[in-house]
Amino acid sequence: MLKEGFEGHMNTSKYAKLAKCSNDTALRDIQDLVTRGIFVQNAGGGRSTSYRLTDQVAE
Repeated sequence: MLKEGFEGHMNTSKYAKLAKCSNDTALRDIQDLVTRGIFVQNAGGGRSTSYRLTDQVAE
């Protein structure tokens, strides 16, 4: 996500494709990143749940 050219927010499908893993593994990884304070969940939920980098990481 820090590389130029990445657009939008992260979701489990995008993460699964980038990491070449299942959607279940992607969700567990993302939840771990949220716990560590690297990702923040955007407003919304359900199938449209997306995440962004925290301001500290994005700098």
